[in-house]
Amino acid sequence: MYILLCANDTSYTVRTKYLEQRITQHQNGERANYTKKHAPVKLMYTKEFDRIDYAFNREKQIQNWSKKKKAALINGDIEELKKAAKKKF
Repeated sequence: MYILLCANDTSYTVRTKYLEQRITQHQNGERANYTKKHAPVKLMYTKEFDRIDYAFNREKQIQNWSKKKKAALINGDIEELKKAAKKKF
């Protein structure tokens, strides 16, 4: 699973078994329409999983996160990640 930073300052989160190949494809405007429209991209975060279903579940979870929460994950800022995870009522 990986997170890209796109040229329009948005993130793109997805999974793959072949990270280097996929990054090259994104940079060449291949594969995902979103990254094709918002290239160039920069790899910001990766996480390996033993099973593809675990990677898929984490991908879907992170896709719903705020920009602030994703930034905390990317920066490895556990305290900020915890703050961003708290719901405000």
